[in-house]
Amino acid sequence: MTTASLIGGSGYVGGELIRLLTNHPEITINQVTSERLAGKPITLVHPNLKKHTDLVFCSANDVEPCDILFLALPHGNAMNKFAEFKKLAPKIIDLSADFRLRNPEDYINWYEHEHADANSLKKFNYGIVELHREQMKTANYISGAGCNATCTILSLYPLFKKGLIDLERPVVVEAKVGSSEGGCKSNDASHHPERSGAVRSFKPTGHRHTAEMIQELTVKGSVPEIHFSGTSIEMVRGILTTSHIFLNPDITEKDVWKAYREIYGNEPFIRIVKEKRGICRFPEPKILAGTNFCDIGFQKDPNSNRLVVIGALDNLMKGAAGQAVHAMNVMMDWDETTSLEFLGLHPI
Repeated sequence: MTTASLIGGSGYVGGELIRLLTNHPEITINQVTSERLAGKPITLVHPNLKKHTDLVFCSANDVEPCDILFLALPHGNAMNKFAEFKKLAPKIIDLSADFRLRNPEDYINWYEHEHADANSLKKFNYGIVELHREQMKTANYISGAGCNATCTILSLYPLFKKGLIDLERPVVVEAKVGSSEGGCKSNDASHHPERSGAVRSFKPTGHRHTAEMIQELTVKGSVPEIHFSGTSIEMVRGILTTSHIFLNPDITEKDVWKAYREIYGNEPFIRIVKEKRGICRFPEPKILAGTNFCDIGFQKDPNSNRLVVIGALDNLMKGAAGQAVHAMNVMMDWDETTSLEFLGLHPI
C-alpha cells in the first residue's frame, strides 16, 4: 500500500481529503496534523467520518516519512517550510497558493509579498489535470489550483486553445460562491445573522485567482485581459462562474460545440450542460455537491459575437480536494476516477 500523510487536516478541504483517501484502495493514511487539535480524534471536527476512521490529529513535528505528502495549510506556510517537507516524502501535493504561479514577480503583484522559495516554483506542476496531464505523469510536486480559477479556466480553456476568442476584447467573469470558500474560521462577516440571505460582493476587483486565469489561459504567448469579480451567496458548497467573452468574426455556436467536444470529449470529470428543456438547462452547483465534476454550458448572443459561458463545480472537491486526488491518481498511474466516482444527489 502507498502511504500518505496530510499536514493541515482540520479544515474543510482537509476533511474532504481524508474522506477521499480513506476510501482509496491504493492508499493508507499514516498521519493527519493539526497543531490546535493534536491528540484529539479527527471525527471531532469531521463528524461525517465517524466509524470510518480512528485516526487522531498529531503535530506536524511528529510526522514521519511517507510516500505522498498533502499540504493543506494557510497560504504562506508551505513556501517557508518546503525544504523540511520535501524530506518527508518524494511526492508532494500542495493545496495552497504558494506554488501556483510560475513567475515569482506575480506573488508581489497579487499577494503583496515576495516568494520565500522562488527557486522551487519551477519544480511544481499546476494542478488542473485536464490541462497538464502529461506533465503530471512524471511529476514529483503538484500545486493545486484555486477553486475560482479552476472553474473559470476549465470553462474557457477550449475556446482559447482553439483560437475562437477575440483577444482584442476583455474577458469578464463573475463568480457566485458558497460560504465554505471562506474556510472554517469564523469572523464577523460569517456570523449567521450577517451571512444568511446575503448576496455580497466581496472582491469586485483584484482577486488573487485572476493571476492563475491569466497564466493558464495564455496561449502561444497571447496574454488575455481578464477581469474577475467574486460574490458570496447563501450556499455552503459550490461556485457558479458566468464569463462574458467575444468570439472572432464568423464563429458559430456549432464551432463552440466542436471545440468543447475535441478538448473535453474523453475527460471523465467534464460535462457539457446545455439543454433546451428541464430545470437544469445550464450548470447548477447544487447538484454537484460532493462530486468531482465541472459542468460547463454556454449560449451565444444572437445580436452580437458575445458568448456567455457558465461553469459550476464544488469548491471543496473539483476546486480543491477532489482535484488533488485526481492529480495523485495521474501521478501514480492509477485509474483517474479512483475514489472520485460519487455522482451527486438529486434532489438535495
